[in-house]
Formats: sequence, structure tokens, C-alpha cells
Amino acid sequence: MALQQSKLSKQRCRQRKAANRYRGVKASRCATCGAAIMPHRVCAACGHYKGRQVVSVKAE
Repeated sequence: MALQQSKLSKQRCRQRKAANRYRGVKASRCATCGAAIMPHRVCAACGHYKGRQVVSVKAE
């Protein structure tokens, strides 16, 4: 079994962890109306999901 040769410093360990940190969910665009939406969610503006109408939205 492999053993470490010397102790890894706190700074080196934290730098490696910071390089791969989670940066949040990227917003995408609705294919129908072009509004910004979260991935895998129904569009609040037009009610479309995956190219078809799934929720009826009242026009204001």
C-alpha cells in the first residue's frame, strides 16, 4: 500500500479544493419564448417544457 512521503500543507490542500469548487447552476434559455429558465424546469413565462405545452399560463 502506498504511503505519503511528507505532510501536505493546509495551503496546498485548500488550493486544490478551491480549483474544483461548485460554481452553481447555469441558466438556460427557453426554446419557445427565449426567457431565462433553470434546467429541467417548466418555463414560467410560456409554460413549455421540452418543446410542448405542459402548463397553461394566464396572460397579464
